[in-house]
Amino acid sequence: MGPLSGIRVVEFAGIGPGPMAAMLLADLGASVIRVDRPGSPILAPGAQRPQMSAGRPVLEANLKSEKDLARVRAVVAAADVLLEGFRPGVMERLGLGPDECLAANPRLVYARMTGWGQDGPLARRAGHDMNYISLTGALHSVGRRGQAPVPPVNLVGDFGGGSMFVVTGILAALLERERSGKGQVVDAAMVDGSAVLMSMMYEDLAQGLWRDERGVNYLDTGAPFYDVYECADHRYLAVACLEPQFYAVFLDKLGLDPAELPHQWDPSGWPVLRERFADVLRTRTRDEWAEVFADTDACVSPVLSMTEAADHPHIKARGSLVRDGDVIYPGPAPRFSRTPARSTRAPHTPTPDVAQVLAEWGVDDNPEPEDS
Repeated sequence: MGPLSGIRVVEFAGIGPGPMAAMLLADLGASVIRVDRPGSPILAPGAQRPQMSAGRPVLEANLKSEKDLARVRAVVAAADVLLEGFRPGVMERLGLGPDECLAANPRLVYARMTGWGQDGPLARRAGHDMNYISLTGALHSVGRRGQAPVPPVNLVGDFGGGSMFVVTGILAALLERERSGKGQVVDAAMVDGSAVLMSMMYEDLAQGLWRDERGVNYLDTGAPFYDVYECADHRYLAVACLEPQFYAVFLDKLGLDPAELPHQWDPSGWPVLRERFADVLRTRTRDEWAEVFADTDACVSPVLSMTEAADHPHIKARGSLVRDGDVIYPGPAPRFSRTPARSTRAPHTPTPDVAQVLAEWGVDDNPEPEDS
């Protein structure tokens, strides 16, 4: 039983960051019911449930039907958390806005996750991960010098700035509820979260330790000792030896004499260092270099593909990624000593029956509509 055992969550179906947040809560032991529209593709017989939506019972509801709305309201009245990711105003138009839901359930934590937030000039505009991070300086900062910015897949906006921050907000609101006895609204915007993720870079910028230009700083491939290098087999090695003691080990394993090289932290010498490192690292394959650095503190590691990663000894030992036949899925995180989390996305794991879960919540699955 995870640390959130006993917490009841109503998740309104969405894509990307919403399912990720609900998945994390379910992994931590919360009982999550997903509200989805009838005819949703993932509900079709034999359909493969996406990993981030797996393991959670689904309440099919047409939110334009008074009968189905009554069912959903009954579930919300019994819940601890409501998680929705619609544009501002959508839930209000359905009669499921914060005012209505908190009136019926004053202890409810009403979590709203959007790209732009509940207010501001762009609040009602469409957008995707790349749009949210483009306005916070995050996208501008990722890429090589003189080249276009590189979208860091959906890690920064959707999942880092969105899912992780809405889960943080939910947990904080649940904790505060223990003192006040009252729920509240959590406004989690991906644009806000991605800005917070840039905190260290903005701090360094203010102190003159970061240039507002990509590919020239110590963490953005500007420094030759924090970069990726191609090996003899055209695969790559990640080099991250920032600290002098780790850098010394790196040079030793490469067979380079520090006395014959520019100083590590002199940017004017970085082109020379990069060329020397690249020349040496191209002499062996990725896995040969991985073996050379395996038992050192040089902070060097192989760049593994998604299909390779699950077989790495450390990843395998911790269950960070699990391989089940042709399917690879992440294990739960973080770890707990007394109340371990569980993965909700293992293949062949049966999904709880929604009627049974509603009964456990004490919810009447056939309530009368309010206007009847």
